[in-house]
Amino acid sequence: MTTTIPSQTVTRTPPRFVLTPKLKTAITMTALTLLGLITGLLGEHTLDNEYVKWGGYALAYLAGGIPAGREALHSLFVERKLDVDLLMVLAALGAASIGQAADGAILLFLFSLSNTLQDWAMGRTKNAIQALMDLNPEGATVRRDGVEKWCELGDIRIGDLLVVKPGERIAADARVVKGNTSVDESPITGESVPIDKALGSELASGTVNLNGSVEAEVVRPAGESTLARLVGLMEEAQTQKSKTEHITEKYESPYAMIVLLCVPLVYALLRYGFHLNNADSWYRAMTFMVVASPCAVVISTPAVMLSAMAAAARAGVLFKSSAALDTLAGVNTIAFDKTGTLTQAKMTLTHIIADDERAALALAAGLEAHSEHPIAQAIVQAARERNVAPVTVHGAQAIPGHGIEARLDTGELAWAGNLRLAGRENAQLTTEQEVALGGLSSEGSSTVIIGIGPKVVGIMGVADALRPHIQEALSKLQDSGVAHRVMLTGDKREVAQTVAQQVGLSEYRAELLPEDKLRIIGELPAPVAMVGDGVNDAPALARADLGVAVASGTDVAIESADVVLMQNDLGKLGGAVKLAKDARRTVLTNLIFAFSVIAIVAPLAVAGKVPLPLGVIAHEGGTVFVVFMGLRLLTHRL
Repeated sequence: MTTTIPSQTVTRTPPRFVLTPKLKTAITMTALTLLGLITGLLGEHTLDNEYVKWGGYALAYLAGGIPAGREALHSLFVERKLDVDLLMVLAALGAASIGQAADGAILLFLFSLSNTLQDWAMGRTKNAIQALMDLNPEGATVRRDGVEKWCELGDIRIGDLLVVKPGERIAADARVVKGNTSVDESPITGESVPIDKALGSELASGTVNLNGSVEAEVVRPAGESTLARLVGLMEEAQTQKSKTEHITEKYESPYAMIVLLCVPLVYALLRYGFHLNNADSWYRAMTFMVVASPCAVVISTPAVMLSAMAAAARAGVLFKSSAALDTLAGVNTIAFDKTGTLTQAKMTLTHIIADDERAALALAAGLEAHSEHPIAQAIVQAARERNVAPVTVHGAQAIPGHGIEARLDTGELAWAGNLRLAGRENAQLTTEQEVALGGLSSEGSSTVIIGIGPKVVGIMGVADALRPHIQEALSKLQDSGVAHRVMLTGDKREVAQTVAQQVGLSEYRAELLPEDKLRIIGELPAPVAMVGDGVNDAPALARADLGVAVASGTDVAIESADVVLMQNDLGKLGGAVKLAKDARRTVLTNLIFAFSVIAIVAPLAVAGKVPLPLGVIAHEGGTVFVVFMGLRLLTHRL
């Protein structure tokens, strides 16, 4: 009889975003700008108090103008380019010079808000790399010249013997010279099943020793270890700029240059070409500058992105920046890690093949209760969930590389392990059992044979179970318009093939190291999104046009990603793609409208057909319109 065991879902809360000093300053300055604007408006329109009015506006201009002015001067004198910072400051001062200080204050507040949002997305590079570095222990116990002592990480040398106890993280790349153990390599390779390590086996830095003490000879110093290479990959990948960033850099300076050049040209044309007096020429030139200032253009994108990001966050999808949302709208390919992303990264008992399931499970649980191996713990947990009492055994003894054996109350020898252990016990599998064993192995499941003496009483399959509703989630993603989906994993090819078939993916790549994933990301049809959860996914998450992490993943993956699925629900990703596309369409509509207002009203202002109050109405009306268009996305449901 064969039984499939349902799996359980485990989630955890990801680390909270830490406010950097720069971000705290930006938030403070934006708040002060808003306070000054509100105070100035109250003094001008409600209190009719000149001191309150000009005090408020002065605060708004200082708080909103000084940071932008500093950036503008840095760009001008250090980077030798003009940018929108300079244009916005001059536009605000121009508005004040013709008696429209409120308009200038509003302009500075909106621009300050936009810059604060950008600062909020900054710093994740440093956080991601620091989280990766934290995988390194502070040091390790080293046997050098026959003497054991504690060495800091930087003092570990090639040839030192690491003494690694259960539960300790391996401090440097090394080779086992004494002892046997199992190692969790998922931080580096993504391999979900712990790997047995014996004499001569390689140990990678950053991996975790599970259940045996070993001695291992250091083969590479910490600075050249596997973990150090991962840090290097992260730093390299984080330097890759998105397409959106390139476009912004390309057009920001020319736009600012054109507007700034037009202002004196407008003044000169009116003063000397049309022979207007100085006051009228200056008035029209400043009106042109206010109208041409890209207030609606600047707020077009943040208004939409903030609303879309808020709607997504409400549904459990956290975008770390508006650029991430925009990138998702154009994603053509999504690559998925397997372990912890499509699966739960938790060993689960999936099949029991036995004449008496409960008896076989009780015997297996009684034996495996004496083992710390994750496969053993999966069997014990399954028995607990099904209210199966473990059989009492005596003298349990682990046999490295084989399994475990013990005596029953009757004196018979009971055992649980692999085919090698079955052969050692002279056990003979029936044809049905051999077929079942082959089927489980072909599916990528780890198998445990249970026996008493030479008799096999049952076979169990243990595997990393799929996330609930993962097939529906991937189908929803396909319906959202993502044409190409592929799985990238460090697991064996047989395991990858089975999982790909189960979730409905036609393409997969297996047995990949972090550098392999990084290379493949660059080869896939762009734009590419990478969905992962582990340390080994961090470089690919950073290198991809968009990195997506599940909240149950490692801190490194979460810090490296641009998007975090807070509820570990990949079904939300398809809805997020649709939201992102709606946001992109809205941004395009807003920009067309904002530039149309400038294109129509600015020439009329130069011609004197649009007085300053009407120009301000057109300018602010356009701003209200684009903000309203953005706010409607708050009602979007993923």
